[in-house]
This record gives sequence, structure tokens and C-alpha cells, in this order.
Amino acid sequence: MLETALTVFSSNGYHGSSMDDIADAAQVSKPVLYQHFPGKRELYLALVDYYLQELSEALVAALRGSEVNRERVESMLDVYFGFVEANPEAHRLIFESDLLADPEVAERFENFHLTVADAIATVLGPNAGLSHPHAVLVSRSLTGMAQTAAVHWIRNPGTGGRAEAQRQIFRLAWGGISVLDEDWE
Repeated sequence: MLETALTVFSSNGYHGSSMDDIADAAQVSKPVLYQHFPGKRELYLALVDYYLQELSEALVAALRGSEVNRERVESMLDVYFGFVEANPEAHRLIFESDLLADPEVAERFENFHLTVADAIATVLGPNAGLSHPHAVLVSRSLTGMAQTAAVHWIRNPGTGGRAEAQRQIFRLAWGGISVLDEDWE
């Protein structure tokens, strides 16, 4: 049912989708759908929570998967690009939601961004000689760049293959990170 709801929401947006649409697409009755979710909003939020958690865990695992900082950056970029490539509907739900201004949805996204930025900052700060608040600022910038670049790449096939796109963004990110402090490399 969640996969069907994801398809409906990513195709029609939150406001353009109804529980009738989701029930029809899932080939279940509306009462069956309401047994699992009290309403459209709760179903939508369950999807947002699921995919933000999945992406957050993958990014943190990529960060912790190596002690080599260059590999950490490459791995995290690979997660963003891999996510948008493997999950076209989920990336639209997360990165292009028509509910991003909604306070409850915005809070979920802010928590996601802070969790990932804090994990990066914990590594970046000591390695680059940055205070934790400055490391969080740099981390938010890096993840914003990676997310935006990955979404741009998937929407614009003329930007080349995934490996080439990741390489270009890595060069930009690493070029900036590596000059923060010579101990970072």
C-alpha cells in the first residue's frame, strides 16, 4: 500500500491526490486503507518519514564507512546520486514536495538535515579545525549542494552519466573542504 501511495503522491502531489485515488490504485477499499492510516496526511507523513530515515541512515553509514576523508565525501555523494537514480518517486516526494512549507513537514526535513549535518560536522570539525557550529554550517552547505546536484542530474540527461556527474561535484566539494585545514587531507 505504501508503494502505491508513493506512486500516487509523486505523480499528483499531495494536494492532487486523494484517498480514493490511493485506494483505487492499491486495489483496496477505502475502509481498508483507513484501517492502516487515519487520513491522507498521516499516510503522506509515514512515507516522508520512511524515506527520510532511509536516506539519513545511508548517508551516516557512508560517512562512517571509511576513515579516509576523501572516501567519505565520495561515498556520501554516491548515496545522494544513487538515491535519486534508484528511487525516482521517493526523491520527488522528498525533494519536490508540494508540502515543504507545511510546518509539520518542514520540521521533519529540518530534523533530517540537522541529523546528517551533525554527523558530518562531528567528523569535519576536528579534522578541519572548525567549531561545531561552523562545521554544521559547512556540512549543511555540502549536503545541500549534493542534493541539488543529484536532483539536477537526474532531471537533465545532458549532464552526462552518473559517474561523471558525481566526479564533477566531488571535485568542487573536495576542493572546498580540502582547503579548510591542511590536516583534513
